[in-house]
Parts: sequence; structure tokens; C-alpha cells
Amino acid sequence: MNEWIDVLNQFLSPWVYAPILFFVWIIFAFIVKRIVINRLLRMTAITPFPFDDLVVSSLSRPLGVLILGTGVLFLGKLLPLEEKWVSVFTIVFQISLVFALVLFADNFLRGLLNSYSTAIQAAMSPVVLRIILRTALIGTAGLIFLDMIGVSITPLLASLGLGSLSVGLALQETLTSFFSGVYISVDRPIRVGDYVKLDSGEEGYVEEIGWRSTRIRTLPNNMVIVPNQKLTASIVTNYYLPDREIAVLVQVGVHYGSDLEHVERVTIEVARDIMKRVQGAVSNFEPFIRYHTFDSSSINFTVILRGKEYVDQHLIKHEFVKALHARYKKEGIVIPYPLRTIDIPPQTVESLRNLMGK
Repeated sequence: MNEWIDVLNQFLSPWVYAPILFFVWIIFAFIVKRIVINRLLRMTAITPFPFDDLVVSSLSRPLGVLILGTGVLFLGKLLPLEEKWVSVFTIVFQISLVFALVLFADNFLRGLLNSYSTAIQAAMSPVVLRIILRTALIGTAGLIFLDMIGVSITPLLASLGLGSLSVGLALQETLTSFFSGVYISVDRPIRVGDYVKLDSGEEGYVEEIGWRSTRIRTLPNNMVIVPNQKLTASIVTNYYLPDREIAVLVQVGVHYGSDLEHVERVTIEVARDIMKRVQGAVSNFEPFIRYHTFDSSSINFTVILRGKEYVDQHLIKHEFVKALHARYKKEGIVIPYPLRTIDIPPQTVESLRNLMGK
């Protein structure tokens, strides 16, 4: 088609009609694209599937790039150019095709991350994850582009392999912490906002889970920074899983001469009052006690209360001990002091008497 054409008895050069056809194609294709995308969006809006909206909305810009690329390809075919310049237009089209695919994948993954940002942020920074995905996409697109223009990527891949090995050895601990952070984001043993306790003794609220370390704010308002590698290797108690409510256990002992039925009734009355009036207590929880030990000077039992979360147990225990002590005093229930009986042989007693008599 690299020839003159007759239009209304006027012969037009390819350098005239080719750019005209190029712009006509661009305008027509963009109008059709907009109509089709809008119609597809209306169709997907009424479907129960969550991903079809995301796929269609991710297509708009990549299709625009692809329209421009096909226009350039046809322009190269229409113009009377040498073969080497035609190949340049072909390479531009191929680049636009790769760029459109990368742009679609980036839009789709970004929309996916935004949809699940709350769940992802509880375990890992969405920004870090987005950087990783974009780096992988751009790197793959770069390798494809080099292969298109005839550059052998085998030596490059070999060099990248040796370089990655060297970097991996140099940054072994950092990479271990990074992949530990990825493990935390997938397995989610802890989340931002959870109250946790490590087997090394540190405990507090999880403030941030980064790519290298996790920050835990303790109750004295200090920040403990734990490398993710250490965190995944530790035994972690998460007081917010499976839910935030926690059993509050208070150990009590009463005198052997006490009426245990009366003790149980009085203790539960006090516990019920605490559940209703203390902030952080579960008001609809029915407290109970369990006797369990004949101790040296008392009969011991456990009072089971319930708090809304881990830190609430401190105020609940505080108020319960005060109220129970006052009520026991009023009811005449004795909390005995520990007693110790010393068994002294008669010979020793006699020797002490003789010594004191002298």
C-alpha cells in the first residue's frame, strides 16, 4: 500500500493519507474502547463475582497503549520506508504490547492490594509488597524487551544468578528477617494491634510489622523492636486470638472452719457485682468458683471472672480483691495466715530447759 491513491480525482501521497488514517484509527478506536469499557462496567456491577469489576477497570489504560501501538504498526506499513525503518515501527508495537500487559498486571495487582489492604496491613506493609510486585513486573518486562531487540539474556541471567548469590550471602540475616516477615504476613500468627507475649518475656501491643522487624509497645510505653527472624523462632502467646476476651483467675483461700457453701455464695455475689460495675469486665458473664486444694492452713479455690481484653484483668483483680476482703470481713469469713508447726524432739526441749535453768 506504499502507493499514491486516487481520492476525488486527487492523487494523495502516502505521507499525506497515512497520518490521516492513523489519527482516524486512534479516534475511532478510543471511542469504541470507551463505549465497550462502560458497558462492561455496567454488566460487572450487577454480578456477584468480586474480580470481574477489577479486571474490566484494569483494562482501560492498557487498551489505550495497545491502540497507539497498533496505530504505529499500521503507519509503518503504509509509509514508503526502508525495511530497517519498518522494523523499528514493529519493535515499537512489540514494546507497546509488553507495556500494555505490564500495565494491566500492575493495575490489577494494585486494585487487589487496595481491596485487601486491611488484611494485608495487619501482617505486612502494603507499600513493601507493592514495591516487590512492581519490581518483579518491571524486571520481567525488561528481559522480554531485551529478547525482542535481539539481545541475548542468557549471560545476563547467569550474571544475575551470581550476583544474587553474592548479595544473598552478604545480606543473609536481613533476607532471613525479610522472608520471616513474608511468612508472618501469610500465616498471620500476630496482627497489628494484638497484645502478645514472647517466650523471652517481652509483652505488649504490636504497633507495626515491617519487612525486617516488628515493633511491640509495652505497657510502660516503651518500644521493643524484634527482628522478624527472632519472632518466627519464638513461642508467642497472642492474647487476642481466637478472640480478645480473657478468663481472669483469682486464687483465694479460706479457713478450714468455714462453711464452704456460704463462702461460695458470698464470693459469687461479690464477683457478679464486679462484673457489672468495673470497666473492662464482661457484664453478662456468670462468674463461678472451683475448690481445688487442701493447703497447709487453708482450703484454696479459684474464682473465674472474665475481661474484655488482656489488660483489663489488672483492674478487675484490683477491685475484686478489695470488695471480697471487705465482704469476708463483714460475713466473718476468715482468710487465715500461713501457719507452721515446728516439731522439736523431747531431748532438745529438755536440754533447753536445763540450759535456761542454769
